[in-house]
Order: sequence, then structure tokens, then C-alpha cells
Amino acid sequence: MNSSQLPAKPVTRRGYADGPFGQVHYQSLGDGAPLLLLHQAPMTSSQFDYVYEPLARRGFRAIGIDMPGFGGSDATPGTPTIGDYAQVVPAVLDALGLEKAAILGHHTGALAATEAAVVFPSRVSALIINGPLLVDEAGLREFMEGLHQKEKAFHAEPEAGHIVNIVKVRDWLAKGAIPPERLSDYAVQALVGRGAYWWGHHAAFTYDQAARLPLVTQPAMILTNTGDVIHDHAPAAHALRPDFAYAALEGSGVDIVDEQPEAWADAVAAFLHSAGNTLQADITA
Repeated sequence: MNSSQLPAKPVTRRGYADGPFGQVHYQSLGDGAPLLLLHQAPMTSSQFDYVYEPLARRGFRAIGIDMPGFGGSDATPGTPTIGDYAQVVPAVLDALGLEKAAILGHHTGALAATEAAVVFPSRVSALIINGPLLVDEAGLREFMEGLHQKEKAFHAEPEAGHIVNIVKVRDWLAKGAIPPERLSDYAVQALVGRGAYWWGHHAAFTYDQAARLPLVTQPAMILTNTGDVIHDHAPAAHALRPDFAYAALEGSGVDIVDEQPEAWADAVAAFLHSAGNTLQADITA
């Protein structure tokens, strides 16, 4: 994707649900079977800007949710957990009059989607884990001593140096594949949240996804791409649940939904259509 390839952002339908920690912001596009989308940290439901339309074209109602403390959603009263992030799922479904929906999460959102599938099995019809994260004791220690300390020290700097640093990190993760306009958008998404900057990754690295995967009862797929920085966690997660479907797109980086929106949407649609019967919109009376 370069600057000349950036399509116009779709005009989504936006709204708010009353959640357990205050208001929950969401946006949606399409009229088909509902699919909830949970973003990575620190971003918002606008992470999915360029896949709302491809998903709608493939027959889905794509519903992006700002998890607590991100974007337009109110924050938790204290340091959040992945379990807290998952709590917004039934709130949004209730606001939209939906009994159940398929759910997809990316990175931190993938952990929240996993937890929602476990805790609210009657509300989640299918699960897509786009970028699992299996954290062992060594990995948690490395995080707490490294990235966690850097994020806790994050602060506004003169001449917007902190924003420049966000853009540089995201450009490095994308290996130069994302244009400056979208990198700037990533920085804005990272900074508009109502929670502390470090909360999202702290919630992710302190969540034991390996222990929760055996509890998932819905049809599920692990989705990854080989250029993702946590790609190696995907086959490890599949080894824990070999009954899950598995799809790996070739190349790209963390921002797979921007780099390969059509291929990504194809993989998502293929799995959800194969899950078939359970994915029809189920509207409450």
C-alpha cells in the first residue's frame, strides 16, 4: 500500500452501547451476518477501516468495537484485564438487538475475543483468532522488564517527539509498507484512548491464552500472516487446538488488514461461510 493506493474510508454507522464501565463506542457497515471486530493495542476500531467494505461485500455486517479505554469508549476504573475487555461484547450485541455474532480479534483483540467466546458462549457463534499470543514465564518477565517499562514511561515530549516515536516504531513494524498518511492515523489512534498508554499490552501479556484455548467450544480459526512479529505463536496455538481451522497469509507485517485487505477478507469469509448454519443473524425479539 502506498499513498496513491489509499482508498477512501467507508462511511460507517456509529453508535454507543451502555457497557459495564460506561459508554462503548462501535461502528458498523453491511447488512449480513454479524461479525464483531476487536482491535489490537493501542489502536481503535478504525484499525479495520479498509476491511469494513470488503467484509460487507462478502455478506457480513462488520461491527468494530473500541475496547474499554481505547478510542471513544470509556476506560475501566483501574488497570484492565483481557476479561474486562471481553465484557463489552454482550453490551454491544444488546445495543444492536443481536442475540449472537461471530467474533474476530487481532493481537490484543484476539485475546479478548478468545475470552469472550469462553465467558459468553451463547453470544459468540464462531471465533477467529487473528494473531494468538502465548506468553510463558520467560516471555512475561521479558515484557515486564522491557516493553512494559518503556510504555509506562511514555509521556508527551517537546515538538511532538512522542508522536514521532510512535510513527517510527509503526514504520519499522510495517517494514516501510504503510504510507505516511496511515502511519499518522495509527499514531492518532494510539493517543486518543481514555486509558493509560500501557494498559493494553499489559493486559495482553498477563493473559494466559494457552489455558483458555481448551475451553473454546465454538467453531474457530487461527488466522496469521508469516510476516507478523508474533507469527510463531500461531502454529503453537494450533498445536494446542488442532481441531481449529488454520490460515496463514504470506508476508506483510502487523498491519495485515491494510496491506492485504482483500486476501484477509477472503480468508475470514471462507471460514465463516464454512461454519455456515450458526452464522445467520439472530435477532432478539
